[in-house]
Amino acid sequence: MTSETMIRSLETEIVSLSEKPQMPQNPSKKARTKIVATVGPACGEIEQLGQLVRAGANVFRLNMAHGEPEQQQIFVDRIRQLGEDLNEPLAILADLAGPKFRLGELPGDSICCGRDEQFFFVTCEPTKPNELTTSYEPLVDELSVGDQVMLSDGTVSMVVEGLLPGRAELRVVQEGTIRSRQGINLPGVKLSAPAISVDDHKHAIWAAKAGVDFISLSFVRSPDEVRTLKDIVRSSGSSASVIAKIEKPEALERLDEIVAEADGIMVARGDLGVEIDVAEMPLAQKRIIKKCQEFHKPVIIATQMLDSMHENLRPTRAEVTDVANAILDGADACMLSGETAIGKYPTEAVSMMSRIARATEASIAGKPLRAFGDKRADGLHEVTSAVVHGAGSMAHKLGAKLVVVASHSGRTALALSQQRSFVPTIGVSTKEKTLRQMCLYWGVTPLRGAPACNAEQLINYTDAWACQHRLATRGDRIVIVGGSHLTAGQDECPLASGVHDIVIVHEVECVGTC
Repeated sequence: MTSETMIRSLETEIVSLSEKPQMPQNPSKKARTKIVATVGPACGEIEQLGQLVRAGANVFRLNMAHGEPEQQQIFVDRIRQLGEDLNEPLAILADLAGPKFRLGELPGDSICCGRDEQFFFVTCEPTKPNELTTSYEPLVDELSVGDQVMLSDGTVSMVVEGLLPGRAELRVVQEGTIRSRQGINLPGVKLSAPAISVDDHKHAIWAAKAGVDFISLSFVRSPDEVRTLKDIVRSSGSSASVIAKIEKPEALERLDEIVAEADGIMVARGDLGVEIDVAEMPLAQKRIIKKCQEFHKPVIIATQMLDSMHENLRPTRAEVTDVANAILDGADACMLSGETAIGKYPTEAVSMMSRIARATEASIAGKPLRAFGDKRADGLHEVTSAVVHGAGSMAHKLGAKLVVVASHSGRTALALSQQRSFVPTIGVSTKEKTLRQMCLYWGVTPLRGAPACNAEQLINYTDAWACQHRLATRGDRIVIVGGSHLTAGQDECPLASGVHDIVIVHEVECVGTC
């Protein structure tokens, strides 16, 4: 079946799924593609957050551009409490604002910019309606004649035509309306602004100490900026994964280095689609996803995925196709922004994302496992890598009903995820933070409470759990992957699993449950 045929059949498949958001009873009925939901006024209460989880949300995003740490801490506490109430690992991503430049206050809060009209960026207090200010004070000094200035998410475009001390003259080349505090994009302009501002540094320390699971860095231009954030996070006593957001042309120029250094990637299409030619955006997205596959790094696709659901119960067909294409290309997760943070239908948006994912995944089930690339940068020892590859192949060939991966750091679970096996995969660990980070791994369901350090106990537990959730019956096969400590009969796990990893193929007994 061609990709075009699969896309054309999606709407029919989606409509056939239940209209009501619901929590599937077992992992085989959940979307394998993970869903990141942004927290905001529309979904910030614990009951609303619970509805999003039941609809399919796996990771909650905190937008640090809209709320100080004191406000965000309330959401962190609610999400952690919800995780305890549901007995389910839930991950949190703190999204640093980065050097996002914004307009100052405008007269009447908005201005209509007609074609060829003249405007000025000024460093002093504006005295005329066509004088604009910006949150980035050095902007006027760093502009050059001919530079393009994009406003209002790229819908308004101006070109620099003259420069004077403390003053830059611009002409409107694409008309539209601009509003106070809207973002400014400067495609191709080399700026001195650091990737991590003073506020970002403060917010990163807070996020690390608050125990969030992922911290994303906006407007990354080089791998050095990723390393700097990692240093801040580690020095604050956190092992949070660092996600690099790709939204600058400089990042595309150094994509290999950035993907290799980061723990994961976000394709931030909002600013990237302004910073580069919007016609190139789809190919850039595909290139980034492919590069993440080569390096075995999870990738999140973000911005305007179901944008119309801010106001409507149903998305457009183009949006449905956009989400499906991202999944077909190999995205590990899709993100909802304003749809859940401020939209009218946050739960319905998550439910719709889950429905699209399940319909799309059903059309590609049964494909050969993805091969391990030569550029892997997942930190796995070669022995572990070979064992993981073998385990995935064995589960596939033996028709196993379940794969269980016992992992300290989560790297083994991530490697299994990258194979894109449709055999349901359960991740177990003695570390709660590892279980929460598995929430971002495609096809991996983290499970609390499983004995992750003793093979016999894990087999017995898995037997009972799989039969209880009707994932397996007597005689079915389960593949278990883990370190050599699983066979040692130890009550306590060692600090590290070492490199002597094992695979166990177990036939289900379902004692007392079948």
